Amino acid sequence: MELFFASGLILFTTLVSLSLAYIFFNKSKHNLPPGRMGLPYIGETLEFLKASKKGHPEKFLLDRISKYSSKIFKTSILTQPVMVFCGPAANKFLFSNENKLISIWYPVTLKKIFPISTKEFGQAQSKKTRQLLPNFLKAEGLMNYISSMDYIAQVHFQADWEGKEQVAVYPLVKKFALWVACKVFLSIEDPDHVDKFVDTFNTLACGIISIPIDFPGTPFSKAIKAADELRREVIALIKQRKINLEEKTTSPNQDLLSHMLEETDENGQPMSELYIAEKIIGLVVAGHDGVSSVMTSIVKYLADYPDVYNKVLNEQMEIAKSKKPGEFLNWEDISKMKYSWNVACEVLRLETPGLAAFREVINDFIFSGYSIPKGWKLYWSVHSTHKNAEYFPKPEHFDPTRFEGEGPAPYTFVPFGGGPKMCPGKEYSRLEILVFVHNLMKRYHWEKLLADEKTIVTIAPVPAKGLPVRLIPHKPA
Repeated sequence: MELFFASGLILFTTLVSLSLAYIFFNKSKHNLPPGRMGLPYIGETLEFLKASKKGHPEKFLLDRISKYSSKIFKTSILTQPVMVFCGPAANKFLFSNENKLISIWYPVTLKKIFPISTKEFGQAQSKKTRQLLPNFLKAEGLMNYISSMDYIAQVHFQADWEGKEQVAVYPLVKKFALWVACKVFLSIEDPDHVDKFVDTFNTLACGIISIPIDFPGTPFSKAIKAADELRREVIALIKQRKINLEEKTTSPNQDLLSHMLEETDENGQPMSELYIAEKIIGLVVAGHDGVSSVMTSIVKYLADYPDVYNKVLNEQMEIAKSKKPGEFLNWEDISKMKYSWNVACEVLRLETPGLAAFREVINDFIFSGYSIPKGWKLYWSVHSTHKNAEYFPKPEHFDPTRFEGEGPAPYTFVPFGGGPKMCPGKEYSRLEILVFVHNLMKRYHWEKLLADEKTIVTIAPVPAKGLPVRLIPHKPA
């Protein structure tokens, strides 16, 4: 009874605090942007999640831009009062003022799921990681992994696609993407070992964008438990890798894990095991869910647009014909896949994974005539431009030619963000997507089995039924 009373008191105190914050943000003397905060604590979260669940996360943004006649508005989502910044001018401003007027901020879900790497004391290690990742994940560093990605793709298609008349694309692509991520980040090559992680990573990803209620059975609660399980697994790998590095039975340049174990701060101290584990888990989630969403959407759109399919097929078959038997793809081959990458970019515009980011105002500023006070949280989303007819005429139409020549106007196509916090995995994603497309195109034509399958959006857009297709193998030449 005492525990129940204490829990009730804590809940009551929390709700009072949130209500006071709610009143403060609504009654502020500042010239704040227009908008409404919705209900205390919940805010407009249900409308926000509903739009994503229906596969149209842009609706939440575009409806409010139209309603308030403003590309900046305030709301409350995921239990947090925020200002939403939309449009290319806002994109440019946010990207240019990282660590000056704004800084990264983590919502409650991320703080609970990744408690070590999102806390204040992890900032020094985060700075070192931000310096490390671009070097590891840039083109020069990833060139050596192209053959590994190609090998994994070949084995993947042989094991999970060949000999089957029908497949559900999304689950298979997720297996491939997780295998590649485990190889590049952790040097895990055994597919059976990788398969052990599939369900756990899926559970974690589903809880990242959810209402943060830690009650048994909720997506948020399940995600916290999944993160705990993955931390234990990765820490075990870290301890073994430390032994291997000390005994010099493995290379310091073997993968991202080895790189992170070799890094030290300005005082010569290594990164903590928990911090490394969380960062790698986060990268695997991003490299797993995001890339698999894009590859699945490419399969969907190529089935819908035969003319686009044929152009990609011609480009990829020219490359395939130039390869000797048993020869893997290389950097020169990837550089020839220009039209295929335009297709991928149009998919990234229409169905972008990593839909948004949060920032915190660290210094007062004025933007577009509105006061943006210190302490407010900002919400930024790709959909304020990607699906806006003002920047992309007929935004729902699939058209890879948008990316020919000079391409879209600056700060309108931003699937990887921009500025100091631009996603370091851009080149990694490009390589993996193109390697997958190459191996798919040289084997199959296909037909969708569900003409109007719905897309739902959690951490990334995904087909509700997994995108089942009928495979039609190419006839031998």
